[in-house]
Amino acid sequence: MQSTRKTVGLIEKYRQHLPVTAATPVVTLGEGNTPLVQAANIPKLLGYPSLQLHFKLEGLNPTGSFKDRGMTLAISKAVEDGAKAVICASTGNTSASAAAFATKAGLKCYVLLPHGYVALGKLAQAIHYGAIVVPILGNFDRALDLVRELAEQTPVTVVNSINPYRLEGQKTAAFEVVEHLDRAPDYLCIPVGNAGNICAYWRGFKLYKELGMASSAPRMHGFEAEGSAAIVQGKPIKNPETIGTAIRIGNPASWKEAERARDESGGQIDSVTDDEILKAYKMLGTAEGIFCEPSSAASLAGLIKHLENGTIPQNTTVVCVLTGNGLKDPDTAQKITTVDLTPVDAEIAALKKVMGL
Repeated sequence: MQSTRKTVGLIEKYRQHLPVTAATPVVTLGEGNTPLVQAANIPKLLGYPSLQLHFKLEGLNPTGSFKDRGMTLAISKAVEDGAKAVICASTGNTSASAAAFATKAGLKCYVLLPHGYVALGKLAQAIHYGAIVVPILGNFDRALDLVRELAEQTPVTVVNSINPYRLEGQKTAAFEVVEHLDRAPDYLCIPVGNAGNICAYWRGFKLYKELGMASSAPRMHGFEAEGSAAIVQGKPIKNPETIGTAIRIGNPASWKEAERARDESGGQIDSVTDDEILKAYKMLGTAEGIFCEPSSAASLAGLIKHLENGTIPQNTTVVCVLTGNGLKDPDTAQKITTVDLTPVDAEIAALKKVMGL
């Protein structure tokens, strides 16, 4: 018997809060509704037992990252406007999401990637979904400049976060956080690369507060990687470097709005080192059973930094956004973990000796 159940994505769920009409064709892969998981061990491990810490697992979206939230809306509106092709610059996650949703909609997708700086898991996704992938000899910021120029000269629709529908879709994650907690958290910690996501969450929290669906809004604490901390340094970085390839961006497109989100919420935008990111990345796996891509761990790394310097009090409720799945970049996990995989005899005695049983 054929099922009549319909896949419901975030556009249908939050239609009244999004710029869509009855004429908008909804292109969905069932995105959104990702888990908010309370930490079981990290607060005690850090010495802050009263900390109420939750992780928003955005890596459980259809293509493995938060990008799907904005892409469902951007592609749906592109189809409504009669687009035949879309284009994006990407450090990986946007390319995977754009390619998947474009394929779902029957659109051609072009992707510009900085050569040598995209995790293979993400590149494989874009190729698998049928995108036309073009690596360039330049960084993400140069790729985005080229995308803007191509959009002015050819009939393609840009689906980077400069597309206004992207952030509108991404704000729905804030709605889910409030609905799960039955309130807004006191603080939200989030990685900052192109800076669109911190803006989107702030839009969502502000809207729910204005509508009376939350009595407050959190302080927004965004964290750049130290080697690409343009906002923190107050100037673009020509050659950004970090192990967190998803946030390896030297001139964030949503820079000014991110600063407004910081200032309006009474929060901060700070930076964390690659060592701090990797420490948090490993801690998430060994203490909580969570596998995120390295850039996602910037949120936890930043929280640890702000707990230690007293910027965030321990007796509080904090949500850390984990933006992408660890399977996006399995190479990093293998590189930083030393495991002896020498085979042993297939005998009980040998197993007991190796396992210390």
